[in-house]
Amino acid sequence: MNSLNSFISFVIERKAQIFDYFIQHIQLTLFSILIAVVIAIPLGILIVRYRKLSAPVIGFTNIVQSVPSLALLGFLIPLLGIGSKPAIIMVVMYSLLPILKNTFTGLTNIDPSLIEAADGMGLTNTQTLLKVRFPLAMPIIMSGIRISSVTAIGLMTIAAFIGAGGLGYLVFQGVSTVDNNMILAGAIPASLLAIVLDFILGKVEDIVVPEGIKTNHTNKTRGKNIFFSSKKFKLGVSALVLVIILSTIVASFISSSNTIVVGSKNFSEQLILGDMVSSLIEDKTKYKVDRKLNLGATNVVFTAMKSKDVDLYVEYTGTALVNILKQPTMTDPKKVYEASKAGLAKKYGIEMLNPIGFNNTYVMAVKKDFAKKNNLETISDLSKISPKVIAGVTMDFSNRPDGFLGLKEKYNLKFKSVKGIDGGLRYTALNSNETQVLDAFSTDGLLKKFDLKLLKDDKAFFPPYYAVSLVNADTLKKYPELKGVLSLLDGKINDAEMRAMNLKVDTGAQSKTVADDFLRSKGLIK
Repeated sequence: MNSLNSFISFVIERKAQIFDYFIQHIQLTLFSILIAVVIAIPLGILIVRYRKLSAPVIGFTNIVQSVPSLALLGFLIPLLGIGSKPAIIMVVMYSLLPILKNTFTGLTNIDPSLIEAADGMGLTNTQTLLKVRFPLAMPIIMSGIRISSVTAIGLMTIAAFIGAGGLGYLVFQGVSTVDNNMILAGAIPASLLAIVLDFILGKVEDIVVPEGIKTNHTNKTRGKNIFFSSKKFKLGVSALVLVIILSTIVASFISSSNTIVVGSKNFSEQLILGDMVSSLIEDKTKYKVDRKLNLGATNVVFTAMKSKDVDLYVEYTGTALVNILKQPTMTDPKKVYEASKAGLAKKYGIEMLNPIGFNNTYVMAVKKDFAKKNNLETISDLSKISPKVIAGVTMDFSNRPDGFLGLKEKYNLKFKSVKGIDGGLRYTALNSNETQVLDAFSTDGLLKKFDLKLLKDDKAFFPPYYAVSLVNADTLKKYPELKGVLSLLDGKINDAEMRAMNLKVDTGAQSKTVADDFLRSKGLIK
């Protein structure tokens, strides 16, 4: 009962936010389904006419269906950037197979005697297709559309991973902060949307399928019922036009020429910082801000930055040096900053602004009782028992030279197993003893929430990670006052303040509220 009351309170508090993401999800899904239908049905008709094409075309859609969705997004991001475009294309590609295959099956599995009857009446091939084959195949075609539509709603939750919005944003953020209320606030509306959409498509099917087809699917269907009546056809077309009209709201995806796109990675601190710089720009300038937050790991956000889908985001000096510029790690904060700043400007035309203040370095953390039992104070101590330990680390950390790849060499770590677990799930895994050690940032609020022991980096492996704003040089030329606005954050946030803000978000507060409250406390916005 307490959990239910907590969820209801959460929904009431966030109702405007949930509604916005719900509308975004509808927009993305409807547009994707419409495109899939427009492509798959004509393609199905084509391969019925030219049977030799059927095997390679259906085979190709089968192959697409077997590619993992995140892998497909990974291929699309460098080509199309982030946002709604790659998300829509991904869902369209996954939606093609059921519609295409059902169209082909429906049009080919027609009683030959009915086709002979149509020929005997003097109908052309096109007339036979439209007046006999297509009406008879309509139940099977609609079945494919319904399957694709329901699947599309679930797939579209991944859109949040690349900044397209939708209910997936709540799910991903809930996972990152171990907030079941937020996960349910995204998952339940998505499930309800799937049920409602399937119901609506069922009603559309009732309209577009001729009466005789509905009541009798056998070859006993009387000839007068197999032809598509003009009234039913008009009603079907009207339903399709209604879907098209609803889908035109995708125009809202087109940004204004005076819009600054702010990105962020996919954890609480990055959401706070993304909201903070966004609110500061909105308060101090007349420019609009498009908040493309929760985009994923470093490579996703920086790829968007290079392709200029994102104008600016907050990065860390150590990450810029080692992970982006691929330079050797250093421990001197000033040298790391200078090398990162010069490298980004020269190689990518990206300007690194002054540090915001806090140093969010990597730490390795364990449960306090585990540390006490095994006398753990440093990472060197951990290396002695590592063959018996299961590590749970983020995907980003597991593949970084300034992360696990370099750490295991420096400390000779030989873990029993290393599991890639993103967001707050790695804390949940540690708490349930599925893992015994995790990677974290020194300012993580969840460290305090789960009361973990931080192991000392006694060999000084991790470089400094001071937070800094990265801005495309072209953006600074276009919006010259932007640099002065962002400089208002120089040195304004210390480690303790950032940790306190992270904990608020990790325990249910909205990142924008936390960010704005901090800016007001410093007199930076009204």
